[in-house]
Order: sequence, then structure tokens, then C-alpha cells
Amino acid sequence: MDRIDTQLLELLQREGRLTIAELAERVGLSQSPCARRLKRLEDGGLIAGYRAVLDRKAVQLATTVFVNVRLMHHREDAVQQFEAAMQAMAEVISCHVVSGSHDYLLEVVVGELSDYELIVRRLQALPVVQDINSSFAIRSVKSGAPLPLRMR
Repeated sequence: MDRIDTQLLELLQREGRLTIAELAERVGLSQSPCARRLKRLEDGGLIAGYRAVLDRKAVQLATTVFVNVRLMHHREDAVQQFEAAMQAMAEVISCHVVSGSHDYLLEVVVGELSDYELIVRRLQALPVVQDINSSFAIRSVKSGAPLPLRMR
């Protein structure tokens, strides 16, 4: 990956709807070489996909909750059961295995507090869950920032 590849990735992270012509102009290439580079970056797995970033308030999902979850035990079947349940819960928009006093950190989006109560009940119903600790986001200072790419 060279300087132009890095520029392409940085541009696409900020403005995912740029056309090949616009990308080519911004990185100083003609359209054909730019399109080939973009295809190579996609085929190489550096670009995982394209999507629209929705305004959470506009789609009535303005409440964000960060949830720490500790499992009863760490047997493979318990981990698989919990992770499958997280994949099935649309309100859980990210789920990370973490170190420290808990096993997972979830990011949950809901419309209002009563919707979150239903999520907590679903989590509590999982026999592998030992502990749930919730922190409500008051406001977002930074979210969805581009990855900090650097030439190596």
C-alpha cells in the first residue's frame, strides 16, 4: 500500500459516495488507474464494504447504552451461545470481547428507556450471563471517525 492507496482509503472513509472521477482527481490519477487501485483495495479486503451512516435521532434510536457483560463461565458452548444471541439482537450494534472485570462490551441503541428494559430482560434470560452493568451515553463527543491510516 502506497501513499495514493492511503489517500484513497482516507477519502472514502470521509466521503464514501465519491465517484471514481472525483477520487481520481483528488489523488492525481486518471480514472482507469484509480478504478484499478480501488478494485485491488476491495479485492484485498482493505475495504470491507460501503454503507450509509444514519442519524440516530432521525431514525428514533437516540439512546445509546454501553453494556458490560460478565459470563458465568468461559466454556466454548457458553461463549458460542452468548455470541449467537448478540448476533441476533439488532439493537446491539457492536459487541467486543474485552479484558478486565467484564467479558464483553456492547453498544446498544434504543428509542427510549422502556425499550432498553426489554434488552436487559433478554440479556438476563440468557443462562450464561452472570452480570450486566449499563452506562448511558449523555452525548457523543466523537463517533464513527475514520481509521487513522499511516504509511509504514
